[in-house]
Amino acid sequence: MGAGPTGSAGSAAQAASPPAGPVLRARGLVREFRGFRAVDGVDLDVAEGSVHALVGPNGAGKTTLFNLLTGFLKPTAGSVVIDGHRELVGRSPEAISRLGVARSFQITSLFTDLTPQQHVELALAGPTGLGWRFWRSDRALERFAAPAAELLDRVGLAGHAGVPAGSLSYGRKRALELALALAMDPKVLLLDEPTAGMGVEDVDRTIELVRTIRAGRTVVMVEHNMNVVASLADQVTVLQHGKVLVEGAYAEIRHDPRVITAYLGDADAAR
Repeated sequence: MGAGPTGSAGSAAQAASPPAGPVLRARGLVREFRGFRAVDGVDLDVAEGSVHALVGPNGAGKTTLFNLLTGFLKPTAGSVVIDGHRELVGRSPEAISRLGVARSFQITSLFTDLTPQQHVELALAGPTGLGWRFWRSDRALERFAAPAAELLDRVGLAGHAGVPAGSLSYGRKRALELALALAMDPKVLLLDEPTAGMGVEDVDRTIELVRTIRAGRTVVMVEHNMNVVASLADQVTVLQHGKVLVEGAYAEIRHDPRVITAYLGDADAAR
């Protein structure tokens, strides 16, 4: 597995060391689809304050595991607990979000005619109930204007707050989705392929953005770009055929022959 960008291997280590206790814990997670086990007995501990990456080849079960952690799929067996005692299995995605777990999606899903400012104002208003009644008065969302602008500034969209979201570049659309997730003030933020389809400039911008937004929260991400993983992750879980193949710091797992073979193929393993 190739090394990350210059200095990236030490970037995660430069961050403050996260507490040892897991904020999110999965035990024995199984998800079957007509007899096929997409996730097969996965145990996962995510340390509070860490960036935890889930990697592996296509079909390894990463997105399915992601959906189990966030309530978009119900496990065939197993449990997911936040804060040591709150069981997430059986709760709706909305209820899980209220407990402090938010996620972004691999495929962008925005209202093309609404501006980033309007998107974030609605996201901030959602928990109050005003988000569903915003058409009754233009003043209904005024109290969310300032915090929405602050969130957009954090993700680098201050200069694009008033343009239709449909006109944003792909990288900026992903940044807006991050702002929407942050509007829920999550304790645990799950990012599904945050750099998928991006050019080098957008990838670098996203790396810096995740470094910024990780302060005070835990990040779990599915990511194929190993330079991104090397730059950000404190812990890496490698999945293969729905099972945990190996787990550890990037510097430890990158030379593991099982990981090289599973993730990059035999040609790279022979190097």
